[in-house]
Amino acid sequence: MANSYFQFKQFRVEQAACAMKVCTDACVLGALAPIANAQRILDIGTGTGLLALMAAQRNPHAQIEAVELDEAAAAQAAANFAASPWAGRLRLHPVPLAAFAATEPVPFDHILCNPPFFRNSLRSPNAQRTTARHTAEDSLTFAELAGFAARFLTPAGQLTVLLPLPEMQQFEQEAAAASLYPTHRRVLHHRPDSKPLRHITTFSRQPAPAQQQALPLHEAGSEDYSAWFREALGPFYLAL
Repeated sequence: MANSYFQFKQFRVEQAACAMKVCTDACVLGALAPIANAQRILDIGTGTGLLALMAAQRNPHAQIEAVELDEAAAAQAAANFAASPWAGRLRLHPVPLAAFAATEPVPFDHILCNPPFFRNSLRSPNAQRTTARHTAEDSLTFAELAGFAARFLTPAGQLTVLLPLPEMQQFEQEAAAASLYPTHRRVLHHRPDSKPLRHITTFSRQPAPAQQQALPLHEAGSEDYSAWFREALGPFYLAL
């Protein structure tokens, strides 16, 4: 049974009320997204609040907002924000993305999202878990995410998204339709010789050849974390 919380070096993520728990690929997204110069950051579909909390630790100057439509997850994220060292820089909006867009927020320098991505697989009987895991017209669609980012990113702003490869290919089409283009693709693998697990792709308004980087989580033939993983997650994981 999963723990009711995940303890990081500088903060704790309580997660009992959330369908989607803290996971490795989301932590990698939080550790690698290029947010160093962002003054305003938005985490769409924050769940436990993980990405917003990691952003607050990495960027001590940013104001960070988060949107979460699930009532229980939003309450959990708000509590995690309040208990963190950065409560004054974190703000939770417990509404669907469309409702948040209707408030005409000030544009963001960086938007983070680990969106629902199971498009064709069997849906869970747990409605909360289905909303968190499956893209559908009644949750967050790729077109809605891309359209929001195109509307509410600053001119030099960036969007970083975590998806499996087939879904990322679909999302890139939606992003292109919204005039957002990949600038950096980070491809996660279990080990150097294993198939890709997830893509973490950063988008901007400027079309240019995208850099691509293969990132194995573990050393070849070993359970040891890779050197880049230790460096990126060292500020967060207790065991590193």
